[in-house]
Amino acid sequence: MTALDSTAPDFTKNLRGRLKAAAPLGPRCWFRTGGPADWLFVPEDEDDLATLLKNLPENIPLTVLGACSNVIIRDGGLEGVVVKLARGFADIQVEENGIIAGSAALDITVAEHAAAASLDGLAFLSGIPGSIGGAIRMNAGAYGSDIATVFDWADIMLPNGNVKRFTAQELAFAYRYAQMPERSVVLRARLHATRGDTQLIRQRMDEIKASREASQPVRARTGGSTFRNPDGHKAWALIDEAGCRGLLQGGAQMSEKHCNFMLNLGEATSTDLETLGETVRQRVLQHSGIDLHWEIKRIGRHSLPAQEGQKP
Repeated sequence: MTALDSTAPDFTKNLRGRLKAAAPLGPRCWFRTGGPADWLFVPEDEDDLATLLKNLPENIPLTVLGACSNVIIRDGGLEGVVVKLARGFADIQVEENGIIAGSAALDITVAEHAAAASLDGLAFLSGIPGSIGGAIRMNAGAYGSDIATVFDWADIMLPNGNVKRFTAQELAFAYRYAQMPERSVVLRARLHATRGDTQLIRQRMDEIKASREASQPVRARTGGSTFRNPDGHKAWALIDEAGCRGLLQGGAQMSEKHCNFMLNLGEATSTDLETLGETVRQRVLQHSGIDLHWEIKRIGRHSLPAQEGQKP
């Protein structure tokens, strides 16, 4: 149980999980950039999470972070409360024709469990960095499939602390999009699969791994695909044609290996990354007339208010 000091606001009372003020977020993000959270909360269990949601005033922002693999946290950090789901939210249950996975379960771990159980149809998850909660929120997809294709239902906690089971129709999945209720938290999801041959499933996963390593900067400080593919086009090709392969901005660069990936070369700030992305968008628009849309989520303040210092 966390011992809360006298400066903690009222909404923190009766919480049992880990709570920290002015918590650094950069080390949690794949880019390794970004400012602190006003408050970072790691709930002990679902009841603990429900306590926070029910007591949190509507005027205090709420952000839920998963694996932070496809996000830029701006240099000013995140206002309000940031929820990070960890233990207790990563359980994986294998069923005869599918898997129930907790929000914090990593996509690749779900794919591994499916393969071990000879369940086919979920191998594509091995090529998506991140967790199931984030995959649901953005209808993550790669290598010929996406979440909408294998989705049965998701249990989602609403702002009043109640849990509702949502269908695919209710979430209105579209390309890299799901219609999520405001200030809600994905708890778990069921993904359907079919019986298959374990050897063939693992062979497919090996092919995906090899493809990623050959074409993407998987060992760099990156955040996955920067921009969505416009209808009828590949974002990387538009970026390349606009002369942006290898483009630099401060400590950030568009990858030479796959130019729809941004890299932190070591000393980049989130401002470097976002400025680089906007520069690429402008050059692509000027060259091809196509307006690229961010796939990476950019959240937070551009800089900390001077009067706040390092503690809210």
